[in-house]
Amino acid sequence: MMSTTNTNFVRVRFAPSPTGYLHIGGARTVLFNWLVARKAGGAFVLRIEDTDRTRHVEDSVQKILNDLRWLGLDWDEGPETGGGCGPYFQSERLDLYHKYIEQLLKSNRAYYALETPQMLTTMREQAEKAGGSFRYQRPDPLPTIAQAEAARADGASPVVRFKMPDQAITVVDDILGSVTIEPEQFDDLVIQKGDGFPTYHFACVVDDELMQITHVLRGQEHLMNTPKHIAMQEALGFRTPRYGHMPVIFNMSGTKMSKRDKEKAIKKGEPPPEIDVNDFRLAGYLPESIVNFIALLGWNPGDDREQFSLAELTEAFSMDRVGKTNAKFDRDKLRSFNTDWCARVTPERLLAAFTDYLTQVAAVTPTDDPGPDLPIAAAKRVLERSDSAMLTSVLGACAGFHTFPDVLKKAGFLFLDDDAIEFDPKAVKKVLTKNNGAGYAMLNVLQAKFESHENWSAEALEALVKQTCEEKDTKMGAVAQPIRVAVSGGTISPGIGETLALLGQEKTIARVKRCIEKHKATP
Repeated sequence: MMSTTNTNFVRVRFAPSPTGYLHIGGARTVLFNWLVARKAGGAFVLRIEDTDRTRHVEDSVQKILNDLRWLGLDWDEGPETGGGCGPYFQSERLDLYHKYIEQLLKSNRAYYALETPQMLTTMREQAEKAGGSFRYQRPDPLPTIAQAEAARADGASPVVRFKMPDQAITVVDDILGSVTIEPEQFDDLVIQKGDGFPTYHFACVVDDELMQITHVLRGQEHLMNTPKHIAMQEALGFRTPRYGHMPVIFNMSGTKMSKRDKEKAIKKGEPPPEIDVNDFRLAGYLPESIVNFIALLGWNPGDDREQFSLAELTEAFSMDRVGKTNAKFDRDKLRSFNTDWCARVTPERLLAAFTDYLTQVAAVTPTDDPGPDLPIAAAKRVLERSDSAMLTSVLGACAGFHTFPDVLKKAGFLFLDDDAIEFDPKAVKKVLTKNNGAGYAMLNVLQAKFESHENWSAEALEALVKQTCEEKDTKMGAVAQPIRVAVSGGTISPGIGETLALLGQEKTIARVKRCIEKHKATP
């Protein structure tokens, strides 16, 4: 299995393409690589694979860096950090790739290919009509450099293809074991595109060598790429890193988690699922729970433990417990994890995470992403009308919540203007008007009590409500629920004593009065 004992030479990398936010599967890849490096005392390298200019999204790099920082996964070398093997953007390493392209051309391990995109399309269509799959056939004789230059002068864009060997290649995999790929599954892959940029495969091989990467840990979907990389490593005289291909993450339905899942849901008018790390951040999850949860997607700690901090994961993690079976992303279990983590962290940490959530949501504009139904206005209002002490009290009063939006649903009314409270007709009917307006009658009694009550602490207010229950020989709901409807507009709030204490005496009385007056004004 993958060794993590050599503290001098373990160097791992994560190499995302800047096409958007970090996918949750990519986050799992980052985490496992990060844990391997930290366990070994090695280095974790972040490299940006931005040679595919057609898919490049300008602000994606910063989004990815922000996602990693939010998760608490730092990098030893890479963007904004530097290091001895830079530059860490592939678009800034073109001269290096050209050097090795020339080496392969001169050694007859690569050649120019002159087919146009239209010609390749025709070849694929002919293969489909014949009932087979398309496999590029190496020209014989091979085009010469002079022919490639002439084609370029005529406006064509010749590519460079690598000569795959006509023999099986065995991938020695630290997770899957030895996997042999027969030569019939290979064709000569493009290593330099017509625009002069290298393809992913070639740049990856060159960079892994020059950045001294010793272990490549990535998803099983890359397994068929590895024989190509091994062949190029051999042709260039490079080392072959140790490989480990992790299980793929699927939805509970058995489909692969894809960014297209969001698009499909939006078209159906359904709430889009969280797919990217930023989705989970905006959905109000703690990064600690996300890291803990994704660590268990493919890795088994070997005991009954399920809760791990990042430090505890670093101590417990070992590659020999990464399995082969594809993992399933159970969102219900993640919510449970998040509930536990919100109860586990310190009040200071929970406050910082809640403040980050509010800040991130408040910064979203409706045009950023039509999918998420975010409480943007509520987040802005809470930030404007609260301080750290207030937010800490609110979080304490809402203990047991699953995600931060639950806090806004349960306590968001605290931050509204008194005249902005909208009364839920169903709640009014069930709680206030039922039994000949018993709820309104109770509010009249409570208004007088609130006006004369001096101790406005949660404990004293809870005692006042209980005392009223005894005086009226009624149940708690007959007293507490009318208060909830009057001050919040509905039947959900924190504990009644905490609710009134957080709202304050003046606003409580004003809202109770308004509720009663609206009833009197109703014909």
